[in-house]
Amino acid sequence: MGWFILSVPLLLILVVLLFSTFFVVKQQSVAVVERLGKFSKDYGPGLNLKIPIIDRVVGRVNLRIQQLDVIVETKTKDDVFVHLKISVQFLVQRNHVYNAFYKLQNPHEQITAFIFDVVRAEVPKMILDDVFVKKEEIALAIQRELKEAMLNYGYDIIKALVTDIDPDAKVKVAMNRINAAEREKVAAEYEAEADRIKIVAKARAEAESKRLQGQGIADQRREIARGLEESVDVLNNVGINSQEASALIVVTQHYDTLQSIGEATQSNLILLPNSPQAGSNMLNDMIASFVASNQIGEEMKKANVKKGIVNKKNKPKDPPPPTDFDY
Repeated sequence: MGWFILSVPLLLILVVLLFSTFFVVKQQSVAVVERLGKFSKDYGPGLNLKIPIIDRVVGRVNLRIQQLDVIVETKTKDDVFVHLKISVQFLVQRNHVYNAFYKLQNPHEQITAFIFDVVRAEVPKMILDDVFVKKEEIALAIQRELKEAMLNYGYDIIKALVTDIDPDAKVKVAMNRINAAEREKVAAEYEAEADRIKIVAKARAEAESKRLQGQGIADQRREIARGLEESVDVLNNVGINSQEASALIVVTQHYDTLQSIGEATQSNLILLPNSPQAGSNMLNDMIASFVASNQIGEEMKKANVKKGIVNKKNKPKDPPPPTDFDY
């Protein structure tokens, strides 16, 4: 019975020693073992053995790629405060587990300090717009500086990214207003250009219309003159001289004009004395005026011939009959 009592504690001690001899390391991890307080060896994934009581697993190092997100507040060259979110991806080099475990007390704080240092050295050289445009340059500067500094500690910097740029809220509102104003300016320029094109096109159309209208009026007057000339020739053939024919044509145009005014609506009409006697006197006065004008013209021709100014061979033709425009 006494032997059994003594064997139970020994058995428990053997079990404890057995369990302390074997230990398991997960994939992509390394276990750091110290022997009597001094670094002994790092063990890779799987089932491993150590000397109980003498050897002790003091820590485990993760070999997977890790990411550290840091938000840095800094000022730009144009005195705008901005928050930058920096994401750094890093891993511990397998051959430098000792340095990564023993040289740095807190690697995350060390990396964060380097990020702050680089960002606050680079961003103050840029204006706010350049910070957005050149964020890749900021990321490369962070990666370059971190890689050089952290290699001594067994860390390899895989990638550094500027994932967010957040200026002050008032600055963002001002930037949106500037952008909106620029777009309104461009829209106004396009609208002004469209109006200019419309005005030019309208002016060209009006100029072409006036040209065609003037050409039509000229053709109309030419045809009227030709018609009056033919009318005078016809009346001369039936024994009516040029003066009487001109007076007759003028009177005919006068009454045609009155008829046209009467046919049109909302037109103005000037009423002249319309008694038979007044109308007859008016016609007689017109004929007398043309006859008197012809006589005066003949007298002037004769006087010019006597003075040698006008040659009979180059006798000027009769003046063209008056048109309705002259009337």
